[in-house]
Amino acid sequence: MSNNTNLSEVEIVKDKSNYLRGTIEGSLTNEITGALYADDTHLIKFHGSYQQADRDLDSERKRQKLEPLYSFMIRVRVPGGIATPKQWLVMDNLADQYGSGTLKLTTRQAFQLHGVMKRNLKQTIKGFNTALLDSIAGCGDVVRNVMSNPNPHQSAVHGEVYEISKRISEHFTPRTRAYYELWLNDELVGGGEPESEPNPEDEPIYGKTYLPRKFKIALAIPPHNDTDIFANDIGLIAIERDGKLLGFNVAAGGGLGMTFGMPDTYPRLADVSGFCTTEQVLDVIENIVLIQRDLGNRENRKFSRLKYTIDQMGLDAFKTELHNRLGYTLADAEPYTFTSNGDAYGWQKGKDGKWNLTLFIEGGRVVDTEQYKLRSGLRDVAAFLRDNNGDGDFRLTGNQNVMICNVAPKNKARVQAILEHYGILAEINKTGLRLNSLACVALNTCTLAFAEAERYLPSLIDKLDVVIRESGLERDAIVIRMTGCPNGCARPYLGEIAFVGRALGRYNLYLGAGFAGERLNKLYKEMLNEEEIVAELTPIIHRYAQERTNGERFGDFVIRAGYVTATTHGTNFHH
Repeated sequence: MSNNTNLSEVEIVKDKSNYLRGTIEGSLTNEITGALYADDTHLIKFHGSYQQADRDLDSERKRQKLEPLYSFMIRVRVPGGIATPKQWLVMDNLADQYGSGTLKLTTRQAFQLHGVMKRNLKQTIKGFNTALLDSIAGCGDVVRNVMSNPNPHQSAVHGEVYEISKRISEHFTPRTRAYYELWLNDELVGGGEPESEPNPEDEPIYGKTYLPRKFKIALAIPPHNDTDIFANDIGLIAIERDGKLLGFNVAAGGGLGMTFGMPDTYPRLADVSGFCTTEQVLDVIENIVLIQRDLGNRENRKFSRLKYTIDQMGLDAFKTELHNRLGYTLADAEPYTFTSNGDAYGWQKGKDGKWNLTLFIEGGRVVDTEQYKLRSGLRDVAAFLRDNNGDGDFRLTGNQNVMICNVAPKNKARVQAILEHYGILAEINKTGLRLNSLACVALNTCTLAFAEAERYLPSLIDKLDVVIRESGLERDAIVIRMTGCPNGCARPYLGEIAFVGRALGRYNLYLGAGFAGERLNKLYKEMLNEEEIVAELTPIIHRYAQERTNGERFGDFVIRAGYVTATTHGTNFHH
């Protein structure tokens, strides 16, 4: 722990938690309330869960003098985004058995289950662990789910990069036995080694109080930045030559959260600090994590991310500290080019002769409605692949979509027929605006949300699509994102068009991010309602269609046309 003396509440909770055990066992057996004890709401995040409540019901439950309808979200790690058909079916079944009947595909290539009641938490977590999935470090002040380019068609080194992402995930998984004790009936449930004796699980990387804040790592293979690596604490840019992986350019200091009314909080993109070989990559990451562990702010969590540690130190001083800890200097960064941060939809044939299909999942929500049986269709595909000797796999993308990959040629027609029967394949023919949209969960379950996002963005795009079609831009990709608060879960500050909720029905409008995820956007107008949003964007979209230069992206156009100025660094995001 750093030498800070005025520790935040969470730091004190972690310190006395006995390596994340706390009083969670007692919380789970307390039948008086559907909630956990206050301290345990912090600790359970390390186990991959957030305590939430159905905010749609708050007023009625208060009227009836009832506590909020508490439930839990569980985030299930999928390193590199790859899940087997059997794992997909297990998650699908758990969504019905214990959850809200839906699966959420996150912007970090993980599954989320929503609506799990406290009494069902243990059985749910046991359920996906039987399929070799887990939720440890799904949330909390640790290295979270490690992202990697999921498309095996796009690069000869994809498999090697994926294996490195798995090694990173395993290396930074917390060593505490608390997860296994609490959820998997380890013999040490509720116990643990006495504080006076050496603890065999003593965290060799994290220490007793873990990191000051969450820590995110992503890998990308140019020219595809589909994991938005610059939004991460560490972004690794794969450098390949003649089909061989040489190593990675290392970017550090990304993070998109901020707080309204506090201009000294800001989104920031990671700075490329040098190049390391594949043999050096774990060493480099570990020492960056250790810098953050030792020097990060543990007094005020609003300033606890690595981005603030670096800006407080200065980038040059950060590099010097890293090189001193490594005992060697990173090489100069290798040249690279990113051209997009979206997904490539449709079927693509891999070099091994197998087929890979990217599908559009709006808002990442896998759900059946009366009109559209998305969840049923994907369940049928998973069952078919499972019954064909485990052919194929499911890959979650960083854009809330799913890929069905490594499908044998003999099975391709059947997979296509299932998807066509349910109308799922036709979704990839939506406008380029919709196909490049992201939205966080927001209301009704997120405790931080000021406004809708996932439930509202599709209907707003319906109205913007009218303008898009009038302008002849149906096939043009424009990155559009929405969140219900400024914390950045759907990476709004990397949207060419972005909406951040300020109040019910009111959003700040941001414009001008780089299409490939290498430039933040800028605030254009505040507190707009839907009518005002459409009124503001209509002439800009029309003008873009008429005046853009060859190949000019929307985010570049709005800067050239003077609607906003370019953000060159997080520290001038608010200027």
